[in-house]
Amino acid sequence: MSEDRLIYMPLGGAGEIGMNCYVYGYGKPGQERLIVVDLGVTFPDMDTSPGVDLIMADVEWLAQNRDRIEAIFITHAHEDHVGALGHLWPRLKAPVYARVFTGAIAADKMTEAGQPVDAVHIVGPRPAVTQAGPFQVQFVPLSHSIPESAALVIDTPAGRIVHSGDFKLDGTPVVGEPFDPREWLKIAKEKGRVRAMTCDSTNIFSPNPGRSEATLAQPITELVMGQKGLVVATTFASNVARLKTLADAGRAAGRSICLLGRAMNRMVTAAKQTGVVTDFPPTLTPEDAADVADADLMLIVTGSQGERRAAAAQLSRGKYLGHELKAGDLFLFSSKIIPGNERDVFRIWNALSEKGVHVIDDHNGTYHVSGHANRPDLEAVHELVSPQMLIPMHGEHRHLTEHAAVAAAKGLATAIVTNGTMVSLSGDKPVVVEHVEAGRTYLDGTVLIGAFDGVVRDRIRMALNGLVLVTLIIDEEGEPLGDAWVEIMGLPEKGKSGRGLADEMEHDLTDYLKTAPQKVVADDDKLDEQVKRIVRQAAMDEIGKKPEVMVVVSRLMAE
Repeated sequence: MSEDRLIYMPLGGAGEIGMNCYVYGYGKPGQERLIVVDLGVTFPDMDTSPGVDLIMADVEWLAQNRDRIEAIFITHAHEDHVGALGHLWPRLKAPVYARVFTGAIAADKMTEAGQPVDAVHIVGPRPAVTQAGPFQVQFVPLSHSIPESAALVIDTPAGRIVHSGDFKLDGTPVVGEPFDPREWLKIAKEKGRVRAMTCDSTNIFSPNPGRSEATLAQPITELVMGQKGLVVATTFASNVARLKTLADAGRAAGRSICLLGRAMNRMVTAAKQTGVVTDFPPTLTPEDAADVADADLMLIVTGSQGERRAAAAQLSRGKYLGHELKAGDLFLFSSKIIPGNERDVFRIWNALSEKGVHVIDDHNGTYHVSGHANRPDLEAVHELVSPQMLIPMHGEHRHLTEHAAVAAAKGLATAIVTNGTMVSLSGDKPVVVEHVEAGRTYLDGTVLIGAFDGVVRDRIRMALNGLVLVTLIIDEEGEPLGDAWVEIMGLPEKGKSGRGLADEMEHDLTDYLKTAPQKVVADDDKLDEQVKRIVRQAAMDEIGKKPEVMVVVSRLMAE
């Protein structure tokens, strides 16, 4: 039998931003004991996943090896790290470990999905150690755009791994713990050289050092104090520090504060209940806030990324929960647009502009700072930890490639490890040892479907091409009974001839059925093929498109 090895494999989050899911293993090849780090989601769009509610990693490989999983560790409470927990846990059924704030959100995810809350175990920060098979895991506090974000120190018989999670170098994060370089120096030295560091790559292309959350307080306060009408601000619902900064600015301007949005209220409530924040300004309910004059009110709302059902979009369309924006009011986007969301955000911005509302965005960092380490900060952490190997994660392929180049230039062994690639970390450098299928799982309503189930593909094809439903009745003798019946959806009612499109299809089908060979009419598959060919040709002649066609054949049986 081969000797034990240490492996790392991302199933989500490496080659994309979001949907984070990482696997570490130690043991004999094919028998390694495993831990899972994060079970996150990404969000759909109408172009690639119409009608889908959430997208998460395909955990089929993990499910097949469920008896080898020791534990699931959640680094922090962002949706792209914890959002899939309730949906995927039934396939893995391993104990879940998280810090108290993250654990509260994780427990909510389990409750919403009808899963046992007692599967979530709350653990303290380093030096507290969680034993999971051959792994000893510590949660290391660091700063990010959500409270209690943590890196993981993972000690194994083959050496120490540092999993950075999402982080920034912020000594004054307003809410949550600062990044402590002295603690990281201890981590780097206390057990010899760190074998491998898997590291956040999100901001590898940002050339300037990151800025502290605390730098936003003064400019946001000055902005709010200078307004006379209603002030509305939006940011990420999970950024409790930013919510507090905004609320503090509103209070300093003599305004009452109202939070609009379920996710935002849930995050603030969890932060208060877990003691992460103890001095959040008092807030009004939407009903009580409706009685406050606009000049004395500040709304902090969800929807910074243009989500259609969130409060920002609702306000852009008209009155919402008793509140309405008008000319002269202020709307502040204290957030950065995630690539891909520009169209949705600008739709809201334009709607507000039409109302005469003054819209302000992040203003080159004046009203927003990133929660991720920029390139100089990443290089500083590389030097601080000085790992033998540096594996980029949490980023699109271009981010991973650039991060690997930065690491290689500093003499670190590195590799671009994308979703589904298993590497051994046992030697002097990462070595690819296996590839597994790493697709996507979709939450469609209340059902999980696979990327290869065809549901999303068919939905896209129907959206692009329209749908024709053809119904045929075949009598006891195997002869067509009456004419074909055609219904069209998502297609023009009339074609270039000026006649009804459905009528043209019915005419062509009826003509064909009058002379169709008996061997075709008697065979459902052959009949289906011929009907689809005739319908698509008719559509091509009339409207220049080939629609999706569904054929329903009803056969009458002799008594």
